[in-house]
This record gives sequence, structure tokens and C-alpha cells, in this order.
Amino acid sequence: MTIREATHAGTWYTNNPTKLDRELEGWLDCVPPSVTEIEPSGQQTPVPVPGAVRAIIGPHAGYSYSGRNAAFAYKCIDTTAINRVFLLGPSHHVYLSNKCALSKCSKYATPLGNVRVNLEIMDRLRSSGTWHTMSKDVDEDEHSLEMHLPYIYKTFERRIDQISLVPIMVGGLSFEREQYYGEILAPYLADPQNLFVISSDFCHWGSRFRYMYYREQGPAGDVGRPVNLKVRTTRPAGTPIWKSIQRLDWDGMETIARMDHVGFRDYLDATQNTICGRHPIGVLLAAVNNLYPVAERPENGESPRLRFVKYDQSSKVLAPTDSSVSYASAYLYLPS
Repeated sequence: MTIREATHAGTWYTNNPTKLDRELEGWLDCVPPSVTEIEPSGQQTPVPVPGAVRAIIGPHAGYSYSGRNAAFAYKCIDTTAINRVFLLGPSHHVYLSNKCALSKCSKYATPLGNVRVNLEIMDRLRSSGTWHTMSKDVDEDEHSLEMHLPYIYKTFERRIDQISLVPIMVGGLSFEREQYYGEILAPYLADPQNLFVISSDFCHWGSRFRYMYYREQGPAGDVGRPVNLKVRTTRPAGTPIWKSIQRLDWDGMETIARMDHVGFRDYLDATQNTICGRHPIGVLLAAVNNLYPVAERPENGESPRLRFVKYDQSSKVLAPTDSSVSYASAYLYLPS
């Protein structure tokens, strides 16, 4: 038995089980029964989340930054029918060229307890396509998967022995490879016993991220031509930088909410937005499009629905010398 240790406990989040449990419970309790969907216009409307949520998107920063945001995604889950959790996160430290990697560990540790890996499905995936196997060191260095484990454990704590995990590290994929892995994973997404957790932060803005995209916004909501600011650039006199970042993220979130895989690729090509989980999100969109091709979705009647329910920034950027990271949570509903 090989256990992936909780290597970021004690730094990115507390390693004290009692304190961690209390923090998670507090954040989850703060989510209202009717969450607020973020509309493309920026308006927010309280709505009840449908029961059959098949996937969520949530952040993976330190809990002091994004723990509260992630609670909005996890509160959307109805745990009743779920037995398996597919956890997809980006690779921050190892470059996986056009590949996804599977864990060689049999359990993932959290300060709250261990989560069992579904070795049968891992073997089935290995036999169905091109997969890399990550070493234990690579597995333990990566935070994008680990930061969701305490929330997964807490969400399913009453039946954690019945839950198994399918952890997948997603590398730098081409659009075609996102489609390839999406096609492989589509049958699993279609199964109501499975939940997909997509790990991603949104815009990383500032000189330390080498990304300083800015667009002026007019009073009618129109936007000017994008420019790349420099640290020594004078603070923009018009739209605050943080509002430009917000609009940039919301444009991407709107495309994701339409489940438009091609549109999301085009958005990333146009803006180069530093969404670190863009490839896990792309794989999810490819899987949805495999099950529900855009041209075949009914205009009236039940169809897939992806909605964002929480958006935050680590700080409000006012000057080019500032920096921030954006966090967003969403759910995906699939009709029965």
C-alpha cells in the first residue's frame, strides 16, 4: 500500500484535524441555501442548485485565500448517489507534454483521514488510452489535487468508506488532446455515481506572473483595445485594474458556462488569461460536448447547465505594481 502524504498540510492549510474540520464546516455553513449565480452581465441572481450536480469547478490556493470560495462549489453537491470522485488538476511543477498522468498511490492522506484510490478504474483508464504514471514525489509536490482532498473528505465524511478517488494530473494539452481525454472520460461523467472535481484558479495578474493585461471599460459596458501594462506604467485613470481583471475572468466564465469548448480555446488564444486549470476545464468541456453536442441540445427542455456561483480576487489591484489571483466556483448539472 502506497499512501500519498498530505505534504501541504501545515503550510497551505492547517494540519490540525479539529481546526481543519471546524474551518471547513464554518465555510460550508456560510453558503446560503439558494446560491447566487453569476450571470455574464455581472448580475447575480439567487437560485436553488439542482440536485443532480455531476461536476464542480473550484480553486486550489491556500485556504486563507480560497477556502471560503471553494465551499460554494462543494455545497452544490448532493452526496446521496455518488460513490466515486474524479479529481482533475493541472501540473504546476512538471511539464507533461500532451499527456495526463495517473497516480501510483492507493490512498491519499488528509489530516482528517485517508481517501481510497479506485485502483480498478485507474487500471481501466491505463488500458484505454495514453496515460503517464506520475511518481510519488511528483504526486506529493503538486498542490492542485491535494487542496481539494480535505473538502472531499468533509463532504463525504458520513460515508467516506464507500467513496473512492480517481486522481488525474492534466498536462499541457492541445485542443485535440483535450478532446481525446474528454472522449475517454465522457462515459464516466455520464454515470450519476461519479462526481468530477475540476481544480483551477483563474487570472494570475501582475509582474510576478508575467501577465498584466488591461482593458478600459466605457460607461455603456464597451471595452477598449487591450494593452499590456508595465510595472512603471502610470496607474490607469479610468477603469480600475481589478475591474478589468474581473471583466476578463467573467468573459472566460461566460464561455465556460456555455460549455463552448471551441469558444474557450479562442478566448484563451485571444487573451492569454493565466487560468492555470485551463486544460482540466477543457477536458471537462470536451466530455460534456461528447455527451451533448452543441447542435443537438434542445432549446426548450432539459439540457446540461454549467453555472458559476462564486468569484473572488485575492486583492483589488489598483496599481501596476500590485498583483492578485482570482478564484471561481461552479457546478455542472446534467439531465437524468
